[in-house]
Amino acid sequence: MTATIIDGKAVAEGIRSEIAWSVEQMKAAHGIVPGLATVLVGDNPASHSYVRMKRKACAEAGIESLPHELPGDASQEEVEELVRRLNGDPRVHGILVQLPLPKHLDEERVLSLISLYKDVDGFHPVNIGRLAMKGRKPLFIPCTPHGAIVLLEEAGAQFEGANAVVLGRSNIVGLPAALLLIHRNATVTVCHSRTKDLPAVCRSADILIAAVGRAEMVKADWVKPGAYVIDVGSNRVDDPTSEKGYRWVGDVAFDEVKEVAGAITPSPGGVGPMTIAMLLKNTLRGAELALSGAY
Repeated sequence: MTATIIDGKAVAEGIRSEIAWSVEQMKAAHGIVPGLATVLVGDNPASHSYVRMKRKACAEAGIESLPHELPGDASQEEVEELVRRLNGDPRVHGILVQLPLPKHLDEERVLSLISLYKDVDGFHPVNIGRLAMKGRKPLFIPCTPHGAIVLLEEAGAQFEGANAVVLGRSNIVGLPAALLLIHRNATVTVCHSRTKDLPAVCRSADILIAAVGRAEMVKADWVKPGAYVIDVGSNRVDDPTSEKGYRWVGDVAFDEVKEVAGAITPSPGGVGPMTIAMLLKNTLRGAELALSGAY
């Protein structure tokens, strides 16, 4: 059996087309253009690359991109002042602070200062707290785990009563993904480096989300036949046969696992495009909240 490949690029493209249409309608009806402010501190090449991708995606969707860059030695006060200014700027409907911040900065404090109504990354403590509570809804859901869940829905996964395993417990992906699965009435196990007999736990999963950051860690014998496998990982590995000398792989050994799983995302080309699509969706929602008079 060869798994169905869940095409994140195609799903994301459809979502982005819907967002572009909604942005055009909002502009025509209300004269409002959703605006996303990015805050980039320092010279991390990966962070600069991610921000460029996000700005390009905004332009394609008709969303105004408002970039802000600070030097790597910017003080805590300077970063906080910028966030406060963006909170009060009516052109800004979403604020994205690109992580990681330089080590001398208090990341948690910076994120907690972002207005609840502009928290398009979904990392504000109140939004995460609402996600963790039964019967509550956050204003924004973290983009990467939300994208993973949408891909599972598109692939036809049945959540109710399913055994779901999340490999990884980061604040950005693993923990919010587990909470989203709980909201859909799955029975969820969160795995980490202290989990005993990790392969056996993963093999129990009807739905497996791998977000651990280790190249091709999940092997075919870790996967239950017919399982839905979502690979969030993006790992650079040396490859002398490649023109660049390296290639990108996920946390799942794709070539072997696709012969066991029922459905699987590739990496790249799976969850990555969905992350940006969900960010655009959250920015549009931020503009809708402003239009509704929510703040």
